Amino acid sequence: MVELVRAGRTPEELAKEFQPSAQSIRTWVRQADLDDGRRQDGLTSAEKDELARLRRENKILREEKEILRKAGGFLRAGDGSAEMKFRLIHAEKDHHEVSLLARVLGVSRQGYYAWAARLRRGPSARARRDAELTEKIQRHHQASDEIYGAPRIHADLRELDGERVGRKRVARLMRAAGLAGVSRRRGCRTTITDRRAASASDLVRRQFVSAEPNRIWTADITYVPTWQGFVYLAVVLDVFSRRIVGWAMADHMRTELVTDALAMAIHQRRPEAGVIHHSDKGSQYTSVAFGQRCEQAGVLPSTGRTGTCFDNAITESFFASLECELIDRRTFHTRPEAERALFSYIEGFYNPRRRHFANGQLSPAEYERRHALKNAQDLDYAAA
Repeated sequence: MVELVRAGRTPEELAKEFQPSAQSIRTWVRQADLDDGRRQDGLTSAEKDELARLRRENKILREEKEILRKAGGFLRAGDGSAEMKFRLIHAEKDHHEVSLLARVLGVSRQGYYAWAARLRRGPSARARRDAELTEKIQRHHQASDEIYGAPRIHADLRELDGERVGRKRVARLMRAAGLAGVSRRRGCRTTITDRRAASASDLVRRQFVSAEPNRIWTADITYVPTWQGFVYLAVVLDVFSRRIVGWAMADHMRTELVTDALAMAIHQRRPEAGVIHHSDKGSQYTSVAFGQRCEQAGVLPSTGRTGTCFDNAITESFFASLECELIDRRTFHTRPEAERALFSYIEGFYNPRRRHFANGQLSPAEYERRHALKNAQDLDYAAA
């Protein structure tokens, strides 16, 4: 068309013959004159292409900047995971191309489409099951005062809810929900001995195993800091079930603290003569008054070596649990406040409810109850 106009034909004649409008033909001629350098009053085709390219790039840059601005506010409330980025793409796909959103956010377009397909289908059966288990896990974790980790939560699910689920799955769901049990503090305390006192021999020798209740008791003292000063706690623990069978609290560490704990154990358990009471060589346990109380009750005193916490490892283990599950997580303003918390922990949680690995994840009270029931059934069978 351009060549025909240049040869002398008019745009109007060509429009009648070839259909394009005369104005279109004149525009083509004008652009050709610009491209060929015959005119200098406009942009060449190459310049127009370059301008169009720059405008497209500028438009894309503005979109990318807007996407990043929205992503900053959107992901700040989340965690920056692929799931959160897919949610942002889903929210903005009507305003920006999916491919651009995916590129700016650093995820694949195919990944988004797969996620969107799952979203349309709804959660899978496994996801619904995980949500159901997570709700139960959160309930049991809360009931334990956020103390239990995966092994004890797993035992709760199995025994209390009848759930048949793997422990690794419970651990995975707890991690996803941000739940964790408390961990123990490591280390041993130093025993203060009275070198003038005569101590009993070691009748246990680290054999912390008993086939029946009231055969071996272990004992020790710990302290709880408060703003009013220390509260001292003495306990007596039955090796058979790890149950605290006697305890006493006071603002001192005199001998009556440990004799009161022993008196409580004797009153509650009514043991036969010969039960072993094992402790460290602390001055309270090697005192004359404590020895006399043991002799009156038919209790055999036993002590481990000085400076060796493993000789009384069972009680040390209980104190480690007490410290990480209660003492390290609380600040006590007064002694009575600490005493109430200790009572609640021992008699309201540890003895009746807290699962113990050595008991097959049963609480001390439940372990003793099942043992007594089994003995009764064996007697009935023998009588029959």
